[in-house]
Amino acid sequence: MTDVQKTWTVPRLAAARTEGRKLVMLTCYDASFARVLDDNGCDLILIGDSLGMVVQGHASTLPVTVDDIVYHTTNVARGAKRALKIADFPFGSDGSPHEAHASAVRFIQAGASMVKLEGAGHKLDTIRYLVEREIPVCAHLGLTPQSVHRFGGFKVQGREDTAAVKLREDALAVADAGASLLVLEGVPAALATAITAASPIPTIGIGAGAGCNGQVLVLHDLLGLDTGHRRPKFVKDFLADGGSVAGAVRAFANAVQDGRFPAAEHSYS
Repeated sequence: MTDVQKTWTVPRLAAARTEGRKLVMLTCYDASFARVLDDNGCDLILIGDSLGMVVQGHASTLPVTVDDIVYHTTNVARGAKRALKIADFPFGSDGSPHEAHASAVRFIQAGASMVKLEGAGHKLDTIRYLVEREIPVCAHLGLTPQSVHRFGGFKVQGREDTAAVKLREDALAVADAGASLLVLEGVPAALATAITAASPIPTIGIGAGAGCNGQVLVLHDLLGLDTGHRRPKFVKDFLADGGSVAGAVRAFANAVQDGRFPAAEHSYS
């Protein structure tokens, strides 16, 4: 079980990878749930733009604003003291390095220790700009929800050879630009495992198989709540196993660290 006393820092993420310890991440949006996550084995808390769908009731993450992320980051920071808190750039808030920096400063001041952005390409300049200004970055590749219109929906990425090569290149590029952590979403398990082996930074999977250095789920999915959206195959209801919210978080943390989650039925090929 996780050492619930030790505070998580950015350098500790790399140390965990070296030690072979799986990282446990969940999304969270308020102080009460943050306290539960903090006390029951969650290492990293993502204040995700997923709040647009599971909290605000939108059809996608696109309507979420910087003010929304700041507000929810402030709430989470009041409840969680041990877990490392990561604030998500909402759609359109990281279009340029200067714009991203202005938003990131607000997130850090609200209580985050790291920010997360989707994609590579022109975002590499933004990653470098932020890291040079002492703002740690988590990159996000694969099924990036803010690209839902370009993808034509929430679809697995990297199945074609050309796309797989590009994803591998992008994973190395975001690390080279200075990212400290990489989320891989909706990626075939074998590809995510290969990327993880080649990556100099830890990877966190969601719908990317068990070969990543850690796993993340949306909290509402972990609790089996009906959010009005289709449940992806990588989701498991841990409340059924845990019997309580705290028990569900502990069950998820143990399953991730023991390598029991995700199982084959939660992965893509």
